Amino acid sequence: MKWLAAALAVAVILLQYRMWISADGVREVERLKHAVATQRVENEQLVERNQQLAAEVRDLKTGMDALEERARSDLGMIARNETFYQVVPARPSDAGAAPTTRIAAAR
Repeated sequence: MKWLAAALAVAVILLQYRMWISADGVREVERLKHAVATQRVENEQLVERNQQLAAEVRDLKTGMDALEERARSDLGMIARNETFYQVVPARPSDAGAAPTTRIAAAR
């Protein structure tokens, strides 16, 4: 009977070792939980980004406002009846002079 109790005690110790200390025990489970949480956050961000891109595609396909906004921001285009103003900061060599801002207009 003593041998059976000793064998069971050794088996319990080995199983506890495997569960708490070895690489595929509790530490691995916690690492995997952290990896899953990180992946969920990334997936939520990507879903939001995909929704924004889908809305932008819909706008570009159906409306002229989104297309006009793209032309203005990406290509620097202006409409026919608009005046373009570009604010140019003063040169650094004019440090002693009074601060001025030059405005260039184009039609």
